This record gives sequence, structure tokens and C-alpha cells, in this order.
Amino acid sequence: MPIPGHIDPVPVARAPFARPDGRVDLVGLDKGAIRVALEAAGMEPKQAKLRAKQLWHWIYNRGVTDFTLMTDIAKAQHPWLAERFVVGRPDVKEAQVSEDGTRKWLLTSPDGQDYEMVFIPDADRGTLCVSSQVGCTLNCRFCHTGTMRLVRNLTAGEIVGQVMLARDALGEWPSSPDGRLLTNIVMMGMGEPLYNFDAVRDGLKIVMDGDGLALSKRRITLSTSGVVPMMARAGEEIGVNLAVSLHAVTKDVRDEIVPLNRKYGIEELLQACADYPGANNARRITFEYVMLKDKNDSDADARELVRLLRQFKLPAKVNLIPFNPWPGAEYECSTPERIRSFSNIVFEGGISAPVRTPRGRDIDAACGQLKTAAEKKSRAELDRLAAEKQAALG
Repeated sequence: MPIPGHIDPVPVARAPFARPDGRVDLVGLDKGAIRVALEAAGMEPKQAKLRAKQLWHWIYNRGVTDFTLMTDIAKAQHPWLAERFVVGRPDVKEAQVSEDGTRKWLLTSPDGQDYEMVFIPDADRGTLCVSSQVGCTLNCRFCHTGTMRLVRNLTAGEIVGQVMLARDALGEWPSSPDGRLLTNIVMMGMGEPLYNFDAVRDGLKIVMDGDGLALSKRRITLSTSGVVPMMARAGEEIGVNLAVSLHAVTKDVRDEIVPLNRKYGIEELLQACADYPGANNARRITFEYVMLKDKNDSDADARELVRLLRQFKLPAKVNLIPFNPWPGAEYECSTPERIRSFSNIVFEGGISAPVRTPRGRDIDAACGQLKTAAEKKSRAELDRLAAEKQAALG
């Protein structure tokens, strides 16, 4: 049963909202859907098939947003297309650049909803952190984004649009597999991707299409807090790398900091990881582990982590994430010495456990910090919202 208020307790399908100008945005549509849209607008089927192929190339390979620049489409048809369709981009409300080069965009949709994306440049790669929801269904206690209500799911077009906008900003058109700055995508922004499965799947298929954005599935990682029933389907239908927000190795602690654990426990989650299609030593599952002082960072916790991963024979690596503080947070970051000791124990257990270097902290772009709402909430308000979300999740 839905609870009162603007919160989606679990995956909720919503009819796509109409643009104020009535035009259809072609971003987020695959070749077949573009053809259907053209036919629905009155184009003859045979011509629609040809035009869909041309439009796909211009939109996803060349990055063109203006129909008049699509030179292999008859000039006489440009006004007809412009009257009925648009090749959109998310509206940028604010863009920030960190002192370490990390870039964060606050985006807004035609229905006035805000969400964020982050680009993290490194020497050997450039990673775009993409959001899947406005707000978040879940209420992980250490995560700033988790203090937001879920307003709605992002559409496939809004998910792909983040990649398109980043390509615009980086000057990476036409699309090419060589010399890219944007080399990797992580579905680790706002929201739980597996509670918006259809849109995430459809958006990532467009991103991976070899005739368009052409980003390999091996360079895309989907992160989940542990929506166990959807994990196998994600492996079968999307096939990207899997990351799991584990963050604790005991029921009591994970129940507290990742309350979804009360629905899908640690052993059930790890079995789903063991069954994940395509996971092997060449494509290891990443376990994300935020380091919280005196909560989940003991040597005993590290040894239990090794034991669990061995028990389920998981091809795994562990990313140790220093906690990124935010106003109202009830946790502190583990000390560097404690993090180092934890990492050493996991490494000695034969499992890679690097410590992630925090990026973009000065612009609140680091892991767990994404949150567009600027208002401050009291601890009582945060606790009440967390209780509402947990009740909705069951």
C-alpha cells in the first residue's frame, strides 16, 4: 500500500510527462522507438525506417541537436521534424568544478525536478556518475542522498541525457572509442537503479549500442544496495559490471546503516552475487564499504568480510570508502590508521581492498554526498523520514 505523500515506496511506473511545447524528445528512444514516433506523427512507414536510422546516427554518434545540421535529411523535412520533435538535453541549473577537477552538474527536468551527475577525471580514465532517480527510495543512514524523499524515477531519456550532456561539455563528438575523456559510467548517483529497472536498462542499452555512444558494458558499473530479486535480471538483460553497497558484515549493523538488509539479508544478498550472470575473476563484483568510526571498521569486521566472501566463493574486490561527512550525519569517518589496518587484513585474505581517494568533497560531489535539496533537516525529521521509507519498503 502506498503511504501518503510524494514518495514511491518501491518501483512505481509513471506515465511520461509531456513537454510544455508538446514535442517528443528523441533522446532515450532506440531506433525502433524513433521509427514508431515518426510514424505516429504521420510519416510513411518506409520513409520512417530510413529517417530513424539517420536520426539515430546524428543524435547518438554525432551529438547533433539541431535538425538543420542533419545534412543527409532533406531540407524540406527539417521544419516538419522541428515542429514535432526535439533532441533535448537536461537543463543545467548549476555547474561546479572541484579543486581536484571533479565536475558536478545540478540538472532540472521539464517538470521542475532536480537531480545531479558528477564527472571524475583520473590519469587513466574519466568516470561519469549517473543518477537514476530524483531523490531515493532507500534510507541508508550514512548517505546524504538517502535523506531525500523519492519524488520520481528518471526516464531512459533523462539517464541517457546525462551522458549526452557530459559528452557536450567534454567536446567528445562525434562518438569514438579512441581518445575519450569519458571512458566509464557508474550508476552510483542519486537513487537505487534496480528500483528503476526498465528505464536504467533501456538507457544503458542505448549507451552501449555500437552504432551510437558505443561504450562497452565492461566499462559500465551498476551499483545496488541489495535489491536481490532484480539482480539476476540485471545481469541477464543489461550485463554490466555489478557493485554492491555492503558496508557491514553483521545483521545488526547492516540493519541499521542499510535498512534494506531487513528485507534482503546479507547471506541472501551474497548468494545473489554468487549467481550473478557473467561474474568471474576477469569481471569481479565490487563490494563498496564505507568506513564508519567504531561502527563497522574493526579488525574483526575485516576478518568476517574475508570469511563471507570466501564462503560464497565470490570473484570480488572491496572498495573501502572514507565516510564523507554532511550536515546532520550521525557518523564519523574511521581514522586513516584504522582504515589502513582494515585494508591490510582484507588484502592478506587474498582480496583486493584499495582505499578510495575522496573526490569532489569541496563541492559535495563525493560518494554519498549527492543531494539537491538545500534545506537543513533536524535529526527528528531525518528519523521520521527514514521510518516512513522503511515502512513503505516493508
